[in-house]
Amino acid sequence: MKKKITYIGIAVAVCLLVGFLSSFATQSSINSWYTLLKKPSFNPPNWIFAPVWTILYIMMGIAAGIVWAKGFYHIWVKTALYHFCFQLLLNALWSITFFGFQNTLGALFIIIALIVLLGFTIKWFRVVNITAAYLLIPYFLWLCFAAVLNYKIWELN
Repeated sequence: MKKKITYIGIAVAVCLLVGFLSSFATQSSINSWYTLLKKPSFNPPNWIFAPVWTILYIMMGIAAGIVWAKGFYHIWVKTALYHFCFQLLLNALWSITFFGFQNTLGALFIIIALIVLLGFTIKWFRVVNITAAYLLIPYFLWLCFAAVLNYKIWELN
């Protein structure tokens, strides 16, 4: 049990670190370029994003820690965690592309790839631990919403 808590703690810290580092790209544009964009009527207020992403990163870390605690020597655990790491990199790349490079179309392609990769990650997490897979569902749903929002912002601008 102690090992599991340690793995969860490390995984949560890594996910939060990725989110924190990604926020530098976001902060560079959130009060300037982003405010000038035309947005759809369903665009949430800016203040909602930080708490939602914090909760999602924590849930992602818990899920990854649960899977990792099953033993990295298992091929299914390795496969699941490789998928997880790649989707986490795409997650960061989306923020850099959308906010840092101000490239809404490039970000749209990235988020679509991210959703597909997350689907595979959920599949592999489910093989290892069903609870871990379920912990990623809110993240998947939020990404689907974010993809629609990303598309509408690209379309309107």
